[in-house]
Amino acid sequence: MPTEQASGVRSRSNREPRFVSQLTRNTFAMVLAGGRGSRLRQLTDWRSKPAVPFGGKFRIIDFTLSNCVNSGIRRVGVATQYKAQSLIRHIQLGWSFLDGRLGEFIEIMPAQQQIDESQWYQGTADAIFQNLDEIRRANPEYVLILSGDHIYRMDYGRILAAHAENNADLTVACIEVPIEEAKGFGVMEVDDKNRIVNFAEKPAEPKHMPGKPDTALASMGIYVFNARFLFEQLLRDADDPKSSHDFGKDVIPHCVKRYRTYAHSFAESSVGEPGKPAYWRDVGTLDAYWEANMDLVQVIPQLNLYDESWPIWTWQPQSPPAKFVFDDDGRRGAAIDSMVSGGCIVSGSTIRRTMLFSGVHINSYSLIEDSVLLPNVEVHRNCVLKKCIVDKHCEIPPGTQIGVDPVADRKRFHVTESGITLVTPAMLGQQVHFIR
Repeated sequence: MPTEQASGVRSRSNREPRFVSQLTRNTFAMVLAGGRGSRLRQLTDWRSKPAVPFGGKFRIIDFTLSNCVNSGIRRVGVATQYKAQSLIRHIQLGWSFLDGRLGEFIEIMPAQQQIDESQWYQGTADAIFQNLDEIRRANPEYVLILSGDHIYRMDYGRILAAHAENNADLTVACIEVPIEEAKGFGVMEVDDKNRIVNFAEKPAEPKHMPGKPDTALASMGIYVFNARFLFEQLLRDADDPKSSHDFGKDVIPHCVKRYRTYAHSFAESSVGEPGKPAYWRDVGTLDAYWEANMDLVQVIPQLNLYDESWPIWTWQPQSPPAKFVFDDDGRRGAAIDSMVSGGCIVSGSTIRRTMLFSGVHINSYSLIEDSVLLPNVEVHRNCVLKKCIVDKHCEIPPGTQIGVDPVADRKRFHVTESGITLVTPAMLGQQVHFIR
């Protein structure tokens, strides 16, 4: 049926052609992937936010890197900082297929190894500044600056085309957000030609869009610079003792007042299915992370991971197919409205509206509902898990109930205001001695 086909089975919907052209070939992409993501609580105690698993088999950064590769941008730097080992390992394992003989690469650029070995990246602009030599070596015409911690699909060729057409010095990708959420974004005002006339980073009182009192125009943290112009601005900013060396706070407001700075609507370059709104998520809180994963198990998810025309690339273990065993009353291995990755075994238990990452084992007589179980979790017999996020390598003891009694859960785990329970090995008194 058409409605079910739209839910995720293979789709080759008609779209405008990609702008894989000289524009993308002459572009160097810098992915800022150094942030902790502290609002994800203990989920980022041992990994950076871009390295957090998402969607059953991916990491968050895979979406940004896949957008680069699918757009034809094959020269990419990844600036890392906070607890980056698992992120570095993932990139080395999953993104080494680019061919250096053809000038393609994804290069990891850690902090403390560039301008000053004693200095961490001081801000987003400083992270680029400390890697100017590497960018110059690539000799690009354009530099695309990206965040590595959002879930979305975007053809970067389109924003590059708009940037060139406008003869812009700087182009900022933007999205409409509710006015009450705009305090957490850079908010801009534009004229009738999409030229930015004002930009304020995380304003206390965001200005609404004309005719839309409940909506603000927000920066997505995606910027296109002419390379020479970027070098000039970063050198100027680095010499400014009053600067916090941040794009949103310092560089962009300076450029808006003096140079050709344009906004580019995400709707014009979003990759999605006809009739569906452009999909972009900041999974920066536990609630948002849980909701985005839960959306994927819906009959008609807002983000279609089954679209072969714009694949999300990743590294994953070479695992056997998922397995469901036992068919007795009260002991039936079954998954309903769920996504189950390779290497999983559901043995005589029921899971509903749940995301199982690779290598999860569910033992008999258990019930898992509305939950996200990260790789290599083992749930022993007679357990009940509801509205949980269970971190990698957790071993849930027999008879455990989580998500049933919030008062009891708060004594051991982290429970959000909306009732999502985060479970980690440390909370269970368990230790994991290897890369997360």
